[in-house]
Amino acid sequence: MPFLQDLIHQFEQGPGLRYLRVALAVLGLAVLALGYNVRAFKNFYAPEAMDMAQVARNLAEGRGFTTLCIRPVSIYLVKSTSERHGRGPVLEGGIRDDARLHTGHPDIVNPPVWPVLLAGLFKLLPPGQEVQSEPPFRYAPELAVVAFSQVLFLLLVGMVFGLARRLFDSTVAWLSAMVLVLTEVFWRFALSGLSTVLLWVWFVGLAMCLVRLEELGREQPDQGGRVLGWAALAGLVVALGCLTRYAFGWLIVPVVLYIGWVGGPRRRTAAVVAVGVFVAVLTPWLVRNWYWSGLPFGAATYTVLDGTYVWPGDRLVRSLHPQFEVPVGVAPLSPVWNKFFANLKLIMTQDALRFGGSWVAALFLAGLLVPFLHPARQRLRWFVVLCLPVLVVVQALGRTHLSDETPEINTENLLVLVAPLVVMYGVAFFLTLLDQLELPLYSLRLTVMGLFVAVVGAPLLLVFLPPRPLRTSYPPYNPLIIQRVSSWLRPHELMMTDIPWAVAWYGQRQAVLLTRHFLPPSEEASSPDTFFAINDYLKPINALYLTPRTIDAKFLTGWVWAGERSWANLVLDALVSRSVPPWCPLRAAPSGFLPEQLFLADWARWRPGAEPPAPKGPGTP
Repeated sequence: MPFLQDLIHQFEQGPGLRYLRVALAVLGLAVLALGYNVRAFKNFYAPEAMDMAQVARNLAEGRGFTTLCIRPVSIYLVKSTSERHGRGPVLEGGIRDDARLHTGHPDIVNPPVWPVLLAGLFKLLPPGQEVQSEPPFRYAPELAVVAFSQVLFLLLVGMVFGLARRLFDSTVAWLSAMVLVLTEVFWRFALSGLSTVLLWVWFVGLAMCLVRLEELGREQPDQGGRVLGWAALAGLVVALGCLTRYAFGWLIVPVVLYIGWVGGPRRRTAAVVAVGVFVAVLTPWLVRNWYWSGLPFGAATYTVLDGTYVWPGDRLVRSLHPQFEVPVGVAPLSPVWNKFFANLKLIMTQDALRFGGSWVAALFLAGLLVPFLHPARQRLRWFVVLCLPVLVVVQALGRTHLSDETPEINTENLLVLVAPLVVMYGVAFFLTLLDQLELPLYSLRLTVMGLFVAVVGAPLLLVFLPPRPLRTSYPPYNPLIIQRVSSWLRPHELMMTDIPWAVAWYGQRQAVLLTRHFLPPSEEASSPDTFFAINDYLKPINALYLTPRTIDAKFLTGWVWAGERSWANLVLDALVSRSVPPWCPLRAAPSGFLPEQLFLADWARWRPGAEPPAPKGPGTP
């Protein structure tokens, strides 16, 4: 009995109470995660998530940093660089594979950190590769990625809790953690498979480094060596963030400004150290990209041009021979400026009050009018403010068609990166206002705090009410169909499709994005961005797979104005006359796909026992 009494005392009065609270918090978070996953889980819908995940699987299987999702602009960069340096591998028959379509196409689109982490996950816990036959079409590798993201989210909550307790007190820490957990946008990103959750971890980790650096520079100015150490760590974190998402690297600008402000007597040296570490960590990857593509950031270098009026939509990534010219009489930078101001207007009218994940961002902005007496709190808040214009400019210049395909939940949403710290400061300002009320009872204070949390968490709680969220990402992604049509191709064969990232992820087959044009070979000279430029000269295309992403395009802009060179003519022939042009080499089509989808192949691969036709001899008509 004395042992039991001591145990009860530990939980009521001693340190056991703290462990009990933490255990209950973790248990509650686990129950919430399980319920949200059961209610809201569906297969990946962001192209970037599928693209990086299939690169990770290639890494885990020993194929290096190669990709099965191939974009025409990537073919252009790899092929032209290989031809320029004469290093393309030679195939049988003396043909050089400059485009690397036969020997493993290097990925020059994605940064490496997220795929490398996922590759380690797949290596440690190799998941099955079969898609569940019923909605929500669960796919074991996706479940592994989502579980890993949610573990990172749990880590993020703990980091914000620790930072808030260091800067403020336990009340701000607990309330900030609760608001984070109950803000739906964090869960949506955790379910998306994107690297955003990892970037939140990097950003909060960066804030911790800067807080420690500021404290040393203010309280112990003679500890210059330790200041340099924290500056180096800050540069390392920014570099890792840049290697997770290239746009994150621009945060080195506010980091250097902040270190130059609060770094103490050796602030200039500390700023140089941060930049030096950042550049040193980043350089090997930039050299690798330069080796394969001739550009430091690979195809991502063109992001600032993608989405301009010269290259609207996804026209740039679908180009085999992009010509970077502006119309006659137009200033060279006019398309970029036009894109910047158009996207800036969208950001300021739509995203400005959502960068905190909820309306807590309004509290953060209002709190800027109330200065903190504690210098560390005040200075870190101004660091967040310094980050905002940098992220706004980079997001405006980097916005592409991906933001239209998956609004808000995409890799181009950069303002959301500051959300964890915005939540922390918004909560701190809310509690400052609450202190001014001078409520007579402590229970009333708890009631107001509970109402605050309930209002913030209302969007998350509404997920559990009818109607049930869609359980699949179709249209256009049906994992079961994608895996089935991919199985009709051999591992070394090539498919052309409007969703190559999904074919690479679910089907594990090499897939190239639709070229800009579909013309007969006789007219190919007038437009090099055609199906036959790949099929005849680089690698035979064995199948074509179109989904509602193409077939359900807007009638006027996607079909009529697209002209005779577009894929609309092929789709119309298939829908109306159930035929394809006589010059199209893919003439076999299974039943049951039209009108929502179209699948064409070089022979009836889906028929049991079917064999490919014998190759024609030189004299065969």
